[in-house]
Amino acid sequence: MAQESPKNSAAEIPVTSNGEVDDSREHGFNRDLKHSLPSGLGLSETQITSHGFDSTKEGVVEAGAFQGSPAPPLPSVMSPSRIAASRLAQQGSDLIVPAGGQRTQTKGGPVILADEVKNPAMEKLELVRKWSLNTYKCTRQIISEKLGRGSRTVDLELEAQIDILRDNKKKYENILKLAQTLSTQLFQMVHTQRQLGDAFADLSLKSLELHEEFGYNADTQKLLAKNGETLLGAINFFIASVNTLVNKTIEDTLMTVKQYESARIEYDAYRTDLEELNLGPRDANTLPKIEQSQHLFQAHKEKYDKMRNDVSIKLKFLEENKVKVLHNQLVLFHNAIAAYFAGNQKQLEQTLKQFHIKLKTPGVDAPSWLEEQ
Repeated sequence: MAQESPKNSAAEIPVTSNGEVDDSREHGFNRDLKHSLPSGLGLSETQITSHGFDSTKEGVVEAGAFQGSPAPPLPSVMSPSRIAASRLAQQGSDLIVPAGGQRTQTKGGPVILADEVKNPAMEKLELVRKWSLNTYKCTRQIISEKLGRGSRTVDLELEAQIDILRDNKKKYENILKLAQTLSTQLFQMVHTQRQLGDAFADLSLKSLELHEEFGYNADTQKLLAKNGETLLGAINFFIASVNTLVNKTIEDTLMTVKQYESARIEYDAYRTDLEELNLGPRDANTLPKIEQSQHLFQAHKEKYDKMRNDVSIKLKFLEENKVKVLHNQLVLFHNAIAAYFAGNQKQLEQTLKQFHIKLKTPGVDAPSWLEEQ
């Protein structure tokens, strides 16, 4: 025996005796909706018009004139899904409006423009894109210059000063290396003289027949060791000053020179790019590119001019500082060497006092950080 198929609830549509659809359930739904609406709205009439299954609208709520306190009007067309979304939106604190530039102010929340909202990932991607494009242009410019195909902007006066500075730095580094070697050798000699003086003094006490001879030599070696320590202090002070000049002052200026050279390469790269675009056709597609290239070229030109001015100023101050420092250090080095080999102990000590050089007492270590507190 065949079983009866379950009835479809959607097919249960009551029909009157006249063949018309019974709308009693629809009126019942209208009554339920009226009871579910907030009482504060004070609606006098609420009618829900239901369309057929082939209609595109999900439902239309028609509200008549209301009596009582004023309330915000309901939208003319609202589907159940849109009603639910509206209620969820009212519960939130902040809303972000989609693109279009419209503003929405929520309860207690700020006004947010959708156009102002930026994605950090997109910003990083844009920075990487700009960096890659700039690196490509600069690399192409460097290769073109090395192959002799690309043009290069040259400031003859500034380039000559930079070349002189680099050459002088190499020469000062050589002087510094030789002075350090002299200091090491002098330290070893002074150490040997001190040991030799102690040996002569010991023999002077043990050899009565050669007491005076050993004693003279002991005094001479101790005096030479003392003068050698004084000269060693002057040489070390000379080394420290020249080292500061070469590895700090000059190096700082050369770092600015490197930044200037990078700015020059970027300037030439974007200048070449603009020249190539200007040589091509001018139409609706190329004009925006030319305008953008002109803007980038102008920005890098300003950066190049600024870096060139900075290098010129630093080179000027470096020259003045270099002359002042080297003048004092060369006078110190000359007077100390001359006084030492002339055996003029007073002149040697006076030279160190002139340049405010303090010598460490032999055999005394530097105080610890606890003693300095």
